[in-house]
Amino acid sequence: MFDHLQIYAPRERILVGLADVGLRPLAWRRRRPVVAPKKILLLRLERIGDLLMVLEAIASTRAAWPEAEIDLAVGSWNAPIAALIPGVTRLAVVDVPWLAREGTGLSWPDLWAQARSWRARRYDLAINFEPDIRSNLLAWLSGAPRRVGYWTGGGGALMTDALAYDPTAHTSANALALVNHATGGSWRPGTLPAAITPPPTALAAADALLSRARPRRVGLHVAGGRESKQWHLARFAEVGRALATEPDTTLVLTGGPADRPLVDEVRGLLGDLSVIDAAGTLDLPGTAALLSRLDVLITGDTGPMHLAAAVGTPVVALFGPSDPRRYGPLAAAQRVLRVQLPCSPCGQVRLPPERCRGHVPDCLDGITVDTVVGAARELLASLRTAGKETG
Repeated sequence: MFDHLQIYAPRERILVGLADVGLRPLAWRRRRPVVAPKKILLLRLERIGDLLMVLEAIASTRAAWPEAEIDLAVGSWNAPIAALIPGVTRLAVVDVPWLAREGTGLSWPDLWAQARSWRARRYDLAINFEPDIRSNLLAWLSGAPRRVGYWTGGGGALMTDALAYDPTAHTSANALALVNHATGGSWRPGTLPAAITPPPTALAAADALLSRARPRRVGLHVAGGRESKQWHLARFAEVGRALATEPDTTLVLTGGPADRPLVDEVRGLLGDLSVIDAAGTLDLPGTAALLSRLDVLITGDTGPMHLAAAVGTPVVALFGPSDPRRYGPLAAAQRVLRVQLPCSPCGQVRLPPERCRGHVPDCLDGITVDTVVGAARELLASLRTAGKETG
């Protein structure tokens, strides 16, 4: 039932489908002419990787309407990075209950009131980069007379312009399609810099942390973020040992405070190797700065993977249940590693099949240490070659 919705959890799909039935009376809409908006609201409320994958769409919005005020709605967890995005006039920080850590998000009445308070800004256009009925509701509550988003996550009736999300295309491409549609097709986004620049204070903090590092810096981000995306910690340690023993190389462990147990386990497995443990020591801008100073980052499909790409750092990315066509790093230099299985990528990251729970799933287990080490060495060699050519 309601198989037209791109929601893999059956119960959730049925609930959203029933909500869509109730919203059908709102689907009648008068077609509005495409005019240059003076005030624009962009919604990207999810995690850091989701925000970073729409950087080019944000840049394209600014390029399409250079004189407009552009407000960006984000969760508080992304505010420090969102503040570094070029072209954004103002941040609208809102912690929605379905994404905030348990007990920290706004209640639904407070969320409703905050979204309605956006009406004071008198937006001409709202673009929701999330295929989600709940954030479509927030766009509708903003009072923007034109609202562009997706119908495939439900709530299409809440938008004046509702598109289908293409599950075979990258998140970035889907977001760019919304911007192109919002312009009436008159602006076709090309390749704009999907990058952020860490502030000088963050760069100074990162440089101080790396003061004893050797010329070549290899980052290891060992935390997968979710059990379904977690590679073997022992294999991360083997990769680290293989690369850290090469000439002029320093291994840098990255992560947040919550990653501390995983980082400590890998640190212990590395023995007496000289390692810089940066996990939990920097805020988000500082982490961006640290990643920008690395020669390569080895990571799973994580927010730091996207953050490294956004600051121009080469990435070796290990993918399991998630689809790299949709979520792969947007780095100029990258190696995406995955194994081809009949069931992969299943996309069931939050609710993996029963047989994939409690252990590293087969789609990640099939990635070997030698494959990861080889990919990192290829990237490092290509950087050395590029350095000689430009030197």
